[in-house]
Amino acid sequence: MKKLTTILAFLCASAGSYAENVVLSTPGSTLVLDVNKGAEPMFVYYGARLSDTELANLPKPTTANWSHLEVYPSYGATHTMSETAFAMRHADGNMSTQLLCDDFKTEPVSDIAPNGKPRKGTKLTIKLKDPLYPDIVNLYYQAYDDVDMIECWTDVTNNGKQTVTLTQFYSTCMPIRRGNVHLTHFHGSWASEAQLVETKLTNGMLRIKNKDGLRNATTDRSDVMFSLDGPAQENTGDIIGAVLCYSGNYSVTIDTDDTEYHYYFAGINPDNSEYHLKKGETLTTPRVAYTFSNKGLSGASRNYHDWARKYMLRHADQERMILLNSWEGVYFNINHEVMDQMMADIAMMGGELFVMDDGWFATKYQRNTDNAALGDWVPDPKKLPGGIDKLLADARKNGVKFGIWVEPEMTNSIAELYENHPDWVIKAPGREPVKGRGGTQLVLDLANPKVQDFAFSVFDNLLSKYPQIAYIKWDANAPIMNHGSQYLPKEDQSHLYIAYHEGLIKLCQRIRQKYPDVVIQDCASGGGRANYGLLPYFDEFWVSDNTDALQRIYMQWGTSYFFPAIAMAQHISAVPNHAVFRTTSMKFRCDVAMSGRLGMEIQPKNMTDEEKTFCQKVISDYKTVRPVIQFGDLYRLHSPYEGDNLASLMYVTQDKAKAVYFWYKLETMKDEHFPRVKMQGLDPNKKYVVHELNRIDNKPLDCEGKSYTGAYLMANGLEMPYSHDVDYAKLNDWSSRVITLTAE
Repeated sequence: MKKLTTILAFLCASAGSYAENVVLSTPGSTLVLDVNKGAEPMFVYYGARLSDTELANLPKPTTANWSHLEVYPSYGATHTMSETAFAMRHADGNMSTQLLCDDFKTEPVSDIAPNGKPRKGTKLTIKLKDPLYPDIVNLYYQAYDDVDMIECWTDVTNNGKQTVTLTQFYSTCMPIRRGNVHLTHFHGSWASEAQLVETKLTNGMLRIKNKDGLRNATTDRSDVMFSLDGPAQENTGDIIGAVLCYSGNYSVTIDTDDTEYHYYFAGINPDNSEYHLKKGETLTTPRVAYTFSNKGLSGASRNYHDWARKYMLRHADQERMILLNSWEGVYFNINHEVMDQMMADIAMMGGELFVMDDGWFATKYQRNTDNAALGDWVPDPKKLPGGIDKLLADARKNGVKFGIWVEPEMTNSIAELYENHPDWVIKAPGREPVKGRGGTQLVLDLANPKVQDFAFSVFDNLLSKYPQIAYIKWDANAPIMNHGSQYLPKEDQSHLYIAYHEGLIKLCQRIRQKYPDVVIQDCASGGGRANYGLLPYFDEFWVSDNTDALQRIYMQWGTSYFFPAIAMAQHISAVPNHAVFRTTSMKFRCDVAMSGRLGMEIQPKNMTDEEKTFCQKVISDYKTVRPVIQFGDLYRLHSPYEGDNLASLMYVTQDKAKAVYFWYKLETMKDEHFPRVKMQGLDPNKKYVVHELNRIDNKPLDCEGKSYTGAYLMANGLEMPYSHDVDYAKLNDWSSRVITLTAE
């Protein structure tokens, strides 16, 4: 088999004519399209990588029952009864478009990924044109050389003399052969993000969408996985994954008509967003990243994690710092004495970074609740008379780095910024602005370059004056609640949602160009911006404002389908938990938080000495396995959604020399029974020594210090006691284990 990423195969159809199968391959997958000048490009194959022999003999897909296999169908000329990827209203009022191949080419690509890292691959460009009009639609596919990912997107250029209107502009269409196909996707809400849903695809249409305007991952998420051969399994079965790399309103549609295919469409949500493309202008759609795995859901996840760490996440080759964030510990009650005490406590426990959250700024109006002062980014002279200089001095004294919270896209109606620039907020013409959080929060219009300049100045003023700031927590706590831009012209008000996110990306690019090294967390009312449209400019994201360990197991499980552990901020918090008021054990909270980027969200002075000592040991232990968790391969073993009160996962280094195994009991019942969890990803011929971390039991596990072959652990697993062997006064209803496996 040739070691080529892309092969262009010419398969003769008859004497004097030919059809061209264009083949794009990654290390483990192949996409085949039938591309002919003067015709619509057609889908042929997407799945496991094919050999040259298999390519030469590749059968055509079925066209039974009127199956249509166009990869970018357009509305009106030939497609009116089926769903389409593209529709436009021409300057003469014609609503029909026929996009035929005018030319195509494949070429090697060596460019810079959004996170600043060089990447190599092969790009297919298919130039599409309507015979009646001068407009051009370019359809792109780009395959990576070193990760199993193929990205697809389009751009549309108006080459005419008059404005045209785009009414539908999906990034992609992928036909998926009908059978026993199941869809895995995620719904949610604030403090309950990434809740797993699995649906068998049947006749009809399934639509996943977002209209928040600003945070597109709080409720439904655009990322999906298709299980091609029955209900999804974690470590077996064929999976196609599809991720829309966009930060704004989206629409994902799976249409199943009377043909032999499900049709997947994904892109910008066209609702109230028709786009007026003026002469010479181009609109580029967001990329959709496809992966294929024959190793189940976890296999597809590992593909996305590899891609993310290499190309879609900042500083993904650097271990993340263990931090204490001030929010749940003190909320708005910030002052120098408290900040210094928290820094000293996290330093004593072995932490490396302290982050001061909301409540530090004020000018004319003070920030004691969430109803004032957003936009007035000056340290409150009453709370912090020594300013940021003293905070940085205290951080140096305590031996930790310092970070700070901002919300640069927002203001309050009670703020000097709003008093000076009421024309900067999003509001409907002639109407009073609709206000959000605290009854006063307003969204600044990032379509406006002046607002982009202001938001950049929030970062620039802090980081240029205080270059010792090592970490920024970037929050966004309001949706777009009323439609209207005071910047955009009246005829282009429908551009608001798209223009906002174009401005947001320009802002992120500008910040990263000047400040490439600072660590920035992506936060939006919790996990509201967990998307690959923004993540290339960030180092991590806040999974959820809900830090309850039990519910976090479910949210972190779902989030891990598409995002690696290094990007998932997971914190140990106080009990009763501030979101659900549940009381879980300190060990359980620590064990759950350790499965991602470990941090704390607590006031340490309220902890007992025993709890501090335990967390000190947890942090010390985490540092020994941090590279395994943050850079290792994830294997989800037993889902909390099984309904049997058990969850388990593990991380394995790529050389299979070390692994970390997590086991969680979700509820205690009398007469309880749990399966023994078989491990995955180990070398069957290696012997692994077992060691428990975060141990609280009076005596070690029976398997402690013993050696087992990888073959045995993957065939049998290890027995985990259902409860902890502790003194009677310390008994509780929570049980969890963190086990390291080290090759001899």
